[in-house]
Amino acid sequence: MLPVNPEHILFLDIETIPQYADYASLPQKLRLLWDKKASLLKRKEEDSPDSLYERAGIYAEFGQIICISAGYITGGSQPEIRIKSFSGSDEAKLLREFNSLFEKSSRFTHLCAHNGKEFDFPYLCRRMLVCGVPIPSILNIAGKKPWEVGHFDTMELWKFGDYKSFVSLDLLSAVFDIPTPKDDIDGSEVYGVYYKENDLARIVTYCEKDVSTLIRVFYRLCGENLPEHTKTLFLT
Repeated sequence: MLPVNPEHILFLDIETIPQYADYASLPQKLRLLWDKKASLLKRKEEDSPDSLYERAGIYAEFGQIICISAGYITGGSQPEIRIKSFSGSDEAKLLREFNSLFEKSSRFTHLCAHNGKEFDFPYLCRRMLVCGVPIPSILNIAGKKPWEVGHFDTMELWKFGDYKSFVSLDLLSAVFDIPTPKDDIDGSEVYGVYYKENDLARIVTYCEKDVSTLIRVFYRLCGENLPEHTKTLFLT
């Protein structure tokens, strides 16, 4: 059973990259700080701050958001998925545009993402602070009681209280026989597609597929199914 009216949930996914194209481009101060971070990430003898730099995008202090795809359900008994993406190299601009969703409407009372509580939600808040963008109330959980926080996390829902393991959205889509969003690239390839191939559109498409899959997985985790004929519209 769905815990709330699904039309009040905003489903989202973000794609992130390191702030600079490579380790050599890092300003001296940030390079020293990355060196310290990399020393904690080192697992093999050959690991170095340079070789580990592609992973910098997963840390809000060294990374930036290049795409946010947000989706929602509409249509009542004949549901339709609508997805809108905010993307570009101007992070502050895309964050402001994303924030305008909540300024224009009070429709969304809940958020949902896969591993959102550990990654997407805090990353968004941190980058909004860095970019001087107001954090919408729905994201800012400071001072709120647990039952006041309207955040769903499909990874957490699947765990049923088990905190020992990570499960990917790709794996859950396979378990529930839902088309995988990883039929082109996966998160580990975003750095190369952006900085080496200069193909942001490909990243946006990948992010949107993640959101479409996320919605279907959420329904299955709630013991429900979206109708097979449910259409997905991509908003500009």
